Amino acid sequence: MQRGVAYGVMAGALWGVVFLVPRMLPEFSPLLLSAGRYTMYGIVSLAAALPMARSLAARLTREDLAALVKLALAGNLLYYILLASAVHLVGMAPASLIIGVLPVTVTLLGRRDHGAVPLARLVWPLAMVVAGIVCINVDVFSMADGAPGTAGSVLSKLAGLACAAGALACWTWFAVENSRYLRRQAHYSGNEWSVLWGVVTGALGAALWLLIALLPSGSLQTTLSSERWHTFWMLNLGVAIGASWLGNGLWNAAAKRLPLTLSGQMIVFETLFALLYAFIYDHRLPRPLEMAAIALLVAGVSWSVRQHADDDPGATPLEEKAQVSAH
Repeated sequence: MQRGVAYGVMAGALWGVVFLVPRMLPEFSPLLLSAGRYTMYGIVSLAAALPMARSLAARLTREDLAALVKLALAGNLLYYILLASAVHLVGMAPASLIIGVLPVTVTLLGRRDHGAVPLARLVWPLAMVVAGIVCINVDVFSMADGAPGTAGSVLSKLAGLACAAGALACWTWFAVENSRYLRRQAHYSGNEWSVLWGVVTGALGAALWLLIALLPSGSLQTTLSSERWHTFWMLNLGVAIGASWLGNGLWNAAAKRLPLTLSGQMIVFETLFALLYAFIYDHRLPRPLEMAAIALLVAGVSWSVRQHADDDPGATPLEEKAQVSAH
């Protein structure tokens, strides 16, 4: 369990970068950001798949392929388009903290899964997580007019909040459905499934370029300098390798060792690291309410870890708890 928690923290540190990229590339549309990131992810995954391509293809069923397409659409493309839109419209901190509700939503949906701690024992840890998220949102919207990277109009803020809520719904469904599918279909390891999922995501990312090409003139941002396009591709390559490939591998390792009611709460570290990167990028220290929110989030997750540790994790084989999710 300790190793699983450590892997979850490291995955969160890598995933937090995902919130920073749209902020660093404000002139690129969410469609372009999603197409660039996942095309790169597909290339990286394809390179990883080549040594075991024959074995993977022999085991791939039509049901697996259909599941991979659905999971890639919801958990990658649609999620990231909505996330990037939210960052552009309301700023990095509000977007990351609405997505920060994931520990609660995933835990609630996974409360009946194998290895889950009864929800009654998680009420207070979850309440602390919710209190932390409330604190940070009160702070963000009370300081909205002066917050760097935050859109000004009420309409754009509402649209940004809707996009962030949509991203939350997409990844909540993905995290739970992916975990349950892998338990039903045990003919792939976590790493093999991640590689297949990355290849399918890359194919969908490439198809997204065709959609962008059919959109009105200007969708490809052809007026941007070659230097900005170089930055675009380098950042997307870094995110593909770091957040998508390495981060997913670490998350798979964490999810194999933790029940869904706990692994779902490990996602809180994505929010914490996204906040840290926002503070660094904005060259400022956290405000009092932000510090209180961080303390509540960490305390809530730590309490939940303690509740799960009390359940004697050695009583059930780790293989029976295998749950794989990717971001």
